[in-house]
Amino acid sequence: MWRSCLSLLVMLVTLCAAISVQAEDWNTLLKHARGETVYFNAWGGSPRVNDYIGWAAAEVKSRYGINLKLVKVADTSAVVGRILAEKAAGREKQGSVDLLWVNGENFRTLKQNGLLFGPFSTSLPNYEWVDRSKPSVSHDFAIPVEGMESPWGMAQLVFLYDSARVEQPPHSMEALLAFAREHPGRVSYPLPPAFLGTTFLKQALLETMKRPMRLLQPYDEADFAEVTAPLWDYLDQLHPYLWHQGKDFPASAEVMNHMLDSGELLLSMSFNPNEASAAILAGQLPGSVRTYVHDKGTLANTHFLAIPFNSNHKAAAQVVANFLLSPEAQARKEDPSFWGDPTVLDLKLLSAEDQARFQAIQHGPATLTAEEMGHVLAEPHASWVPALEQEWQRRYGH
Repeated sequence: MWRSCLSLLVMLVTLCAAISVQAEDWNTLLKHARGETVYFNAWGGSPRVNDYIGWAAAEVKSRYGINLKLVKVADTSAVVGRILAEKAAGREKQGSVDLLWVNGENFRTLKQNGLLFGPFSTSLPNYEWVDRSKPSVSHDFAIPVEGMESPWGMAQLVFLYDSARVEQPPHSMEALLAFAREHPGRVSYPLPPAFLGTTFLKQALLETMKRPMRLLQPYDEADFAEVTAPLWDYLDQLHPYLWHQGKDFPASAEVMNHMLDSGELLLSMSFNPNEASAAILAGQLPGSVRTYVHDKGTLANTHFLAIPFNSNHKAAAQVVANFLLSPEAQARKEDPSFWGDPTVLDLKLLSAEDQARFQAIQHGPATLTAEEMGHVLAEPHASWVPALEQEWQRRYGH
């Protein structure tokens, strides 16, 4: 009996020592981070997102003495290309990017080319609250994350419609084709390679192909034509009934939302389930706009924060990533009155006080409940993205 007690005591002492060392290491990192400037490269196309990052910048400045500078980005792949060029030029330090909003194909490129610092994310103190039951937290477009990026927000494809104009929206790609035939010129999708344009291609492919599990494996040129044939057949049928007969496409989902607001289009889409409610609050969409998903499910993923290998401010970048994982920052981010981006945290793990932060959020009338969000479809392996975009461009690009 005494040996068991002794073993238990040793285990407890060892655990406490490990926790103490971890805390000491984090305190040391906080000291190094103070006074550093973090150049955060993030998509800058949304005023709500930019305002949220501005709030976060003020918080990390007052709490940790870190200067967070938002570098607004139109195309993340261009930033990845810059980091690649810096490595090719031997720029091992003083990199131009300290923190990057990223996922999918861009993460794959960064990881394959050794352009990332880490692993770091699972060592962040606030990582303990992350909902690790979601597969997209550990696998980014089927690519193992392995601690090389920190989860920041959840996303699932939803479709938007104005209930004042449309009584029954289409709940499948097959129904969308019939809807487009009934309303020629009033349906479209964003121009690939815009993120949601490519997402639409993946969603359509998953709903029309016979073996959707094939997309979880890496792309292979040998069976690409066979696997994707149902998609091109579907688009060939759909395009004549689209806006401008499928000869032009809106530049982005944001543009589609403006067209939905004006009535030029009857449907739009978003990868943020709270997008419609947030836009209604901001006066950007009418209060009659609602969201829906397809009966067989829609694509879902996690978006992340990564630190490039040559960042000169890795300590401060980790502190910023950790703050953005905090219940306070995550709850504010999920609130449609600020941004509306769903949390990556498991609320059951949080304190009663922090759970209350999320329970107080008013998600708005256009936001679906967790049950209404339905089935989640896994993102295809990231290697399919360039192949799909290139083939779309070959067939339909002008």
